[in-house]
Amino acid sequence: MLVNFTPTLQIYMRQVTIYTTDKDYNQFIELARNLRYVKKIETDDEPTKEEIIENLKRGFVEMQLFKKGKLKTKSAEEFLNEL
Repeated sequence: MLVNFTPTLQIYMRQVTIYTTDKDYNQFIELARNLRYVKKIETDDEPTKEEIIENLKRGFVEMQLFKKGKLKTKSAEEFLNEL
């Protein structure tokens, strides 16, 4: 009896959190980016200029929708009561 067996390789991704000084931060990030096995790097860096501009544009669009009555908002009192 011949059985066709194809082994499957399961790859598990692991996550590492590293706390480092501001002095060593940029050097460490550059090192991590150059490691072939690092698939993704998430940092708590400040938003880029492009991200800030995009957020401002989105805010202006929402403000225009509110002014036209197409977007419902909450009062400051309602917002604070939810907290």
